[in-house]
Amino acid sequence: MAIANPMKFIQEVRAEVSKVVWPTRREVLMTTVMVFIMAALTAVFFALVDLLIRTGLNGVLTYFGG
Repeated sequence: MAIANPMKFIQEVRAEVSKVVWPTRREVLMTTVMVFIMAALTAVFFALVDLLIRTGLNGVLTYFGG
């Protein structure tokens, strides 16, 4: 493994970082809002599935349990 020149390494890092297309404030805000919305929808979905399974299981246990 070759030992790199620290100055050359820093120059290459700066060159690569300058190629990065950074998101705008609006893009970051919209993406963040979408993540929160999707997380809330997922939570509601799994809560409803849990309620459905719990209700069904309670019905089956009540019917066969006595």
